Formats: sequence, C-alpha cells, structure tokens
Amino acid sequence: MPGGSGVAAAAATRRLAFTKMQGLGNDFVVIDAIAQPLTMTPDLARRLADRRRGIGCDQVLLVEPPRRPETLFHYRIFNADGSEVAQCGNGARCFARFVRERGLSDRDEIPVSTASGVIRLRLQADGQVTVDMGQPRFAPADIPLIARHRAPAYDLGRGCTAVRVGAVSMGNPHAVLRVDHIDTAPVTTLGPRIETDPLFPERTNVGFMEILDADCLRLRVWERGVGETPACGTGACAAMVIGRLWGELDEVVEVRLPGGSLVIEWPGEGRTVRMTGPAVSVFTGEIEL
Repeated sequence: MPGGSGVAAAAATRRLAFTKMQGLGNDFVVIDAIAQPLTMTPDLARRLADRRRGIGCDQVLLVEPPRRPETLFHYRIFNADGSEVAQCGNGARCFARFVRERGLSDRDEIPVSTASGVIRLRLQADGQVTVDMGQPRFAPADIPLIARHRAPAYDLGRGCTAVRVGAVSMGNPHAVLRVDHIDTAPVTTLGPRIETDPLFPERTNVGFMEILDADCLRLRVWERGVGETPACGTGACAAMVIGRLWGELDEVVEVRLPGGSLVIEWPGEGRTVRMTGPAVSVFTGEIEL
C-alpha cells in the first residue's frame, strides 16, 4: 500500500513525557513510569542524558510503583553512561518534589524503596527537602571494597602516587580524601584514577574534602559514571561521615559544594544520616522514542 511504511513508522513513534529538575546544579530527567510504563535500557538512558542529541542530564530518575508494602514508590537511577546505580541523594530530593508537584502523593513524608533499601523523604514548609539516607555502611563487603578488615582509612597506589582515603557506602560506594585547598585539588586527574582503582570492584565516587571548621567543609566530587558534578548528595553525606569518624567534625555540618550548600546531620554509628537541601523543577517536555 502506498505510504504504508510511513504509517507504520508513525504508529510506532512514542512520545515520552519528562520533567527536567536540578538540585544544586546536579541535573536530572525525571520520568513518571507509573502513568507511562517504561523499560529503561542503558542505550535509552544514554540517549536521554545526551546534552546534544537528547535532553541532557547527569542522571535519569524513574518513579515506579511500590515494590514493598511500607513504601509509596520505587526509585531507580541511571547515570549518564547508562549504568544503573542504587542511590542518588540530590535525585532523591528531586524525586520528592516531583511526586508532590505531579499529584502522585500529598504526604509530607514519603517512604520509597531503592536498590539499596528504603529511604524517607520529607518535604519542608520552606520548600527544602530532608532525606533520611539510612545508616552508613563501613564493612568492606558492603561498600564494596577489597580489604580484609574495616579500617579508618585505606592506602591506594604506591610510592609517590599513593593516596589515603576513607571509604563508606551511602547506598553507593564513596572514597573520601582530605585536601588542603579544594580549588587546586586534582579532581579531574586523581578522581578517575581512584574511581577505577582495583580495590573498588564496582568503581567508586570520589570526594575531595577541605575542612574549614568543625561545622563546615567544602567538597568537590568526581561522580562514578558521570565525572565531576556541581553537587552530590550522597557524596556530601559520605564526606561528613568520614570527617566525623576521623574526629574532625560535629554532628551537624554545612557542606559547601560548587552548586550550593547542603546540611548533613549524623549523630554517630548506629544512627541514620539526614540531608537537607533544595530541589527545583526546570521545565517539562516530551521526547520522541
């Protein structure tokens, strides 16, 4: 039939609605995968995240139906390189703002499941969002990190290239090292080397921490599968936790990132980490698949 192939192509075209959001400059494509069920693949995640040929973002976030009876939603995260990860703190705040703005929930406290467990999101009256990130995990097998025993810090590399890092899981792996001056820290050279160090079998996020005072630090983060980002919520939590374990920080700390500040609270081992910061919707749109 004349024009038949064009009709078939048009019929196969699907438009996917999305919202572009950001938290301290860490940007996301957020998709309601309840109203429009979606099979996410690494190729599709890379296409959506592409800043020239797609929408452009650091991560793609999916809002899915709950998988556990005590939760309202399931939260999935895909990096710009297509890899799926278990947690993203800045994304979690955007997730909370998204489900409220889309009318998916009118609750102030929103429990959601992730690949690493359940987290609780609380919308504050001033527009900020507080995320209960759960307890940090230090056992090497939980990070994961190849080491026989838990230690306050671990040595990576040898000789003049050796560095000493703290390691923790905040639902995803983090290595944290202290630097004297954050502005001159070798984030773009040392970051990828630590990210792919053999001691981290699933790679790792890397935080470069400058402690200003017991209640304030500056941080730059080389994010696994993304590169340096303006902000990283789990990275801010990890840096505060490691600095506190090293005896350098109080239990409430302002973390200053290139994109803005977060407030991190952690009373100590056996307690959960709480992160408070902004989440902003930028625009909504549709993309043809």
